Amino acid sequence: MSANRPALVRANDSDPTLADDADEILRGLSAPQKRLSPKYFYDETGSRLFDEICTLPEYYPTRTERAIMDAYLGEMAALTGPRAAVIEFGSGSSQKIRQLLEGLDDPVAYIPVDISEDYLSSMANAVARDYPQLQVLPVFADFTRPFELPTYTQAPARNLVFFPGSTIGNFERADAASLLDVMRIEAGLGGALLIGVDRKKDPAILHAAYNDASGVTAAFNLNVLRRLNNELGARFDLTTFRHEAIYDEAQGRIEMRLVSCIAQRVAIAGHRLEFRAGEHIVTEYSHKYADDEFAALATSAGWQPERVWHDDAGLFGVHFLTVAD
Repeated sequence: MSANRPALVRANDSDPTLADDADEILRGLSAPQKRLSPKYFYDETGSRLFDEICTLPEYYPTRTERAIMDAYLGEMAALTGPRAAVIEFGSGSSQKIRQLLEGLDDPVAYIPVDISEDYLSSMANAVARDYPQLQVLPVFADFTRPFELPTYTQAPARNLVFFPGSTIGNFERADAASLLDVMRIEAGLGGALLIGVDRKKDPAILHAAYNDASGVTAAFNLNVLRRLNNELGARFDLTTFRHEAIYDEAQGRIEMRLVSCIAQRVAIAGHRLEFRAGEHIVTEYSHKYADDEFAALATSAGWQPERVWHDDAGLFGVHFLTVAD
């Protein structure tokens, strides 16, 4: 394997497909409150639409987090220290990891972890090409469960887990705590975590961000039904469902939904699902946290909060934590 094409470390046997998850999907759609996991958003079309969402004027998280990192990257690097190995949970857009790698002091390795093998390989190859002195070790794994880290050729001073984008908010709180525990295990003794967390704010700002005027988020949400049609032979009529995103203040979260506009019956994987007019499928939660709420959640998973940085408007936070002794 050439230096510019890093070998993939496999914790999974193959890319999961919707057919592999058919039973889970049917259980969710047959529950009293119909549910689909947000992991099903991200086929090629869904990933492209999400990239478009990140550029919308209403959608503040991406540009706000990048601005925070621009402003405080020196402080983040100083807290991290030299010769870190960076473990990125979910290898999304490479813009943020490149931003971080440029700011760190002599990082020795980059370990992107993702469940999409093709995307992971492509992204890792691009980073390895552009950073020839950096050991790039992609790991094909479901990062919600502990996985084995690859062997580094140079011993790092510490592991830094990187989880940008406020993805932690997509997990219900108990699941978020479990994921933070996995991150602590992977970081190891002396390890650290740099994580993006969306903050509680004016519900009007949240409503606009998840119900954009150009309808890109609606298309992104509806695409999951198109994917079920294409990959599971479902018979959803997309014209009879509409996108809806509401803020549940009591739970502190956006709830993204697909609402059935009519009473209907839908065939999927040999089953028939009944929908009442106005009944909805929950496709995503996006939890928002006050700083002290997230600190308490992370502490429960064995992390020690060290620092948090905000934008001037207080919309978003980037937290730095270390593994508690």
